[in-house]
Parts: sequence; structure tokens; C-alpha cells
Amino acid sequence: MSDKQLSAPKMPTLGEAFRFWFKLGLISFGGPAGQIAIMRQELVERYRWISEKRFLHALNYCMLLPGPEAQQLATYIGWLMHRSWGGVIAGGLFVLPGAIIMMALAWGYLTFGNTTILQAVLWGIKPAVVALVLFAVYRIASKSLNHAVWWVLAVSSFVAVTFLKIGFPWVVAGAALVGWITGELHPNWISGGHGDGKAKLHAPAVIDDDTPTPSHARFSWRHSLALIGIFAALGASVYALLAQIGNKTLTEMAEFFTSSALITFGGAYAVLPYVTQAAVENYQWLTTAQMMDGLALGETTPGPLILILTFVGYLGGAKNAVANSPLASGVLAASVVTFFTFLPSFMMIFAGAPFIESTRRSPKLHAPLTGITAAVVGVIASLAVFFAQHTFWPNGFNGTMDWLSALIAAVALIAFVKFKRGAMETIAVCAGIGLVVRLLLPF
Repeated sequence: MSDKQLSAPKMPTLGEAFRFWFKLGLISFGGPAGQIAIMRQELVERYRWISEKRFLHALNYCMLLPGPEAQQLATYIGWLMHRSWGGVIAGGLFVLPGAIIMMALAWGYLTFGNTTILQAVLWGIKPAVVALVLFAVYRIASKSLNHAVWWVLAVSSFVAVTFLKIGFPWVVAGAALVGWITGELHPNWISGGHGDGKAKLHAPAVIDDDTPTPSHARFSWRHSLALIGIFAALGASVYALLAQIGNKTLTEMAEFFTSSALITFGGAYAVLPYVTQAAVENYQWLTTAQMMDGLALGETTPGPLILILTFVGYLGGAKNAVANSPLASGVLAASVVTFFTFLPSFMMIFAGAPFIESTRRSPKLHAPLTGITAAVVGVIASLAVFFAQHTFWPNGFNGTMDWLSALIAAVALIAFVKFKRGAMETIAVCAGIGLVVRLLLPF
């Protein structure tokens, strides 16, 4: 049966969406590139809840925002499908499992000093994520880069990020400028925004290219400003409650992590030096060595990498005894940090996404967004190379290559390309393989 003959799937119920987002939160390994690749594979390819074009339109907006773009993308799609509760569920469950795991690991880190319990499973998951990211790069590029100029822009973005170490915000800004100029000089190269005619030959989706914007997603300045006020009031109310507790550490954490959430352009790696300096040197919530251990934990747990801030909060709260026991102190402080880190992301999606939805048919905005899409292909490819390097050569290129890990990646890639297997089942199988291999062949 061809794509045109397929019927569009039914809109999932909120309960079905809840189960999906919960499972996604448990397997969202691999940083933003891996997480975006998993979402694309599941939402666009497998379940067809959203079309490629609508997915990329949302992704481009999230790429422009400060904060964790993968979590914001989940919030955006959840909101588009099931209104505010859908966004809260999608964005919340994208973070919650990882935050709970990070708190548990922080407790174990302080109690036992042993953080290697998940290494066997994670060793199997990492190559699967590499394969998933490579597959996503191929699929997005083949469907969205409809002219040589966009291929050149994608390759240029890859070189800029990988070799020239140019900051991600500058790459996106440059790509948007190139897209705008291209649209002015050669509007026919834009071809509707994110792809050529071939890109439109896809299986129908619940939210398809031409699906009208739902009523709750229609833009209104009054509504967006009201939402900003509601989120600001919510943050202020929680801050006032913390002030009533009378512990300076908690209010300092609320202030610092709110401000850091609003300037984290370029992803977690861009903000880590800033956070490390403040947390280690200024506030002395933890040591440099502990910060590095937290980064290692963040790399090997599901959820956004920025969840290492949950680890920072736990250790800072336990050190400063913000509650009546080390465990309660750590959990309370970690919860405060997590809340104020992600609250701005929800605000920017709920208040800003309706405007982005209103621009879908605007030719003036299609051109820069097409440029950003090309840059995103290059950036995701760069992250795929970075992740592959650290997976297959864990000790650097001067060390030996992990051939077993590379073999798992190849098998996973075949599963995606040849057998059209889903991300969740493939990652689960690879996790099992990793556990068995590490138990039988400890090394």
C-alpha cells in the first residue's frame, strides 16, 4: 500500500499520550541530538502523530530558545495535540524520570560513592543512540534539503560547529540570515518551507502538513501575555514560600537557576562553564571533582543533560542542611533547582508556540526557517560524530576502538533502516545486549 493510500491514524487519547511520553522519558538518552532523533522516529515515522514538516517547524522554534530544546519540543508537540495538559504531561514526563534517577544517584553518590551501577546497560544503549541519530540525520536531510544551497549550508554548519567551534546561536543566526537572503533572491528554492514536492509524499499524520491550527493554538497577544503573567506569578509564589522557610541556600538556588535558564542558548554544554563557576566558586555548593562526576552521571541517564543541575541542587542542599535530614535536604533542594530550571521553558512554549503556529503559512518566515532546518541537520550530524567518538573510542583516538560497541550500532542502524523497528524496542534490546555482554565479558 502506498503512502497516499494509507489512512491517517486517529488522534491518541490523553491516556495513550501519557503512556508514550512516560516511556520516552525513560529512554531519552543521548543528549538533545539523540532525544530529538528518538522523538522524530516515534512521532513522525512510527505513530504518525505529526508530519515531518510540522515537526521541523516546532523544532526550529525550540532551537531558537534558551533552555533544553528537546524538552521544549516534547512540550510543544504535547500542547499542540492535547492543549495545556498535554504540554504539561509531555514536558513534565520528559524530565521527571531522569530527575528522579538523578536524585537517587546523587543519594547513592553521597552515601556509597559508587555511581557505576548502570554502566553495563548504558554501554549497550549508547551505540543504539548513535545509530538513531545517524538515521535521523539521513531522514531529515533527504526530506528537507531540496536544493544544493541547503546542502552547502548544512555542511557549513557541521564544519562551523565541529571544527571551528563556533557557538550554536551564531550558527543558527547565520543560517537564518542565509535563508532570508535566499528567499529574497530565489523564492522558488524555498518551495513551501521545509522541502520539495517529494517531501509531501508521505503517509498521512494526525497533525499533517495541511491540518488546520486547532483553536487552542491560535495566537492572541492578550492570551500570551496573560500566560507569561501566570507563569511569573507561579514562580514568584514558590519563591515566596521558600523565603518563608528562611533558608538562604534555597532562595539563592531559585534566583540563580531561574536566571541561568533564561541565558542557556546553545544547549547544556554552553551553560556548564557558567554554572560550574557559580556553583563551585561563588556559592560553594559542591567541589569541582563533584561537578565532573555530576556531568558523567548526566551523560549516562535519561532526560536533558541540564539535569546535572538537579545533582548540583541535591549536593548543595545536603551540604547546607536545608531540611531536617541529608536525604530531605537533598531532595528539597534538587526539586527547587529542577522546578526553576524548567519553568521558563514551559512559559516560552505555552506563550510563544501559538505565534509560531500562526507563521506556518508566512512566506517571509519560511525562508529563514528553511535555513535553520539546514543548520539543524549539520548540528545534529556534528553531535552524532561527537557522540560516536566518545562511544567507539572512549579513551580517545589514541586508544583502541570498541569494536563490540560499533557492532551494536551497526545492528541497530540495520534495524532502523531495513526492518523499520521503533526506537524504544531497539534501545531496549541493545540495553539487554549490553547487560549480557558486560556480565559475560567484563572489561
